[in-house]
Amino acid sequence: MDDSGRVTAADVQLMQGLARHVTAVRPDLVNSDASVGELAWIWGKGQASDGGSWRRRLWFSGGELVAWGWATLPRRIRRNDGSVKDVTSAYLAHQIHPGHSGLLDEVIEWYDGVAAGVRRTVMAQAADESALERWAAHGYETDPSSLGATGSWTQLNHRDLTDLEQPKLPEGFRFRTAKEAGPRAAVQAHVDAWAPTGYTAESYEGVRRTPPYRGDLHVLVEAPNGTMAASTIMWLDEDNRTAEFEPVGTHPDYRRLGLGRAMLLHGMRLARDAGARHMTVACLGSPGHPAARGLYYSVGFRQFTRDAPLVKAG
Repeated sequence: MDDSGRVTAADVQLMQGLARHVTAVRPDLVNSDASVGELAWIWGKGQASDGGSWRRRLWFSGGELVAWGWATLPRRIRRNDGSVKDVTSAYLAHQIHPGHSGLLDEVIEWYDGVAAGVRRTVMAQAADESALERWAAHGYETDPSSLGATGSWTQLNHRDLTDLEQPKLPEGFRFRTAKEAGPRAAVQAHVDAWAPTGYTAESYEGVRRTPPYRGDLHVLVEAPNGTMAASTIMWLDEDNRTAEFEPVGTHPDYRRLGLGRAMLLHGMRLARDAGARHMTVACLGSPGHPAARGLYYSVGFRQFTRDAPLVKAG
């Protein structure tokens, strides 16, 4: 079975199943956009607004999904400040079972076909040297925008959940969960942290409906005046006893108060109580983007893998 078409909720669950397997056997090959949590986040928040630009193909062996490609084609993004952003290139998320690495050529050929005529981008895993060779053979090169101090490549960070420091919030601030605070507060916290953004109440409803979302693992920090000053979602992979932060954001008026650090420590304690023994979080890795990396390093995360951004001209 190798059909192509629009991405569905059932497809995402199959993709997450493959992600769990790869996490168990070759965690260094789990791309930052192909983890259990990232798949849920991308699908949940974007299905209503971006679903029309998504195409996918699935590869099966013996009834089991062993490879997939998820192409995002050029599109227009409307943001909450009234601005419009035109994305003119295509992007591929993908994952291949380590035992079926030979399928990569088919994935690349499918992507070149579905995105023919436009600039094509992809994030390969730097640890997968044989895959990098195959991408190069198909005409893909290092993306020039990823070079230099402000490059766009991503690193995946990890740590275990032993010896967690006690979180400390400034006086008058308190931890909440989306389950307690409700959808309106959860949406506003994200919008405030990431403005301008296309995130809406409809986006959050999609996130809430996408497994393994849990409202009790969606953490908020409430300021004394009732503003939700910071927020993060944790995605629990029960099979591998891991959890992932995605996204993590703080209201601009409440940065440099230690809220993000306290929220991460508190979140890791909640994840541990839910059964996780290991935690991951992704961030930009180039020297010119030190803020998020410094925050994660301050609570014990260290780089585990990094991606290799590639591009092919249209």
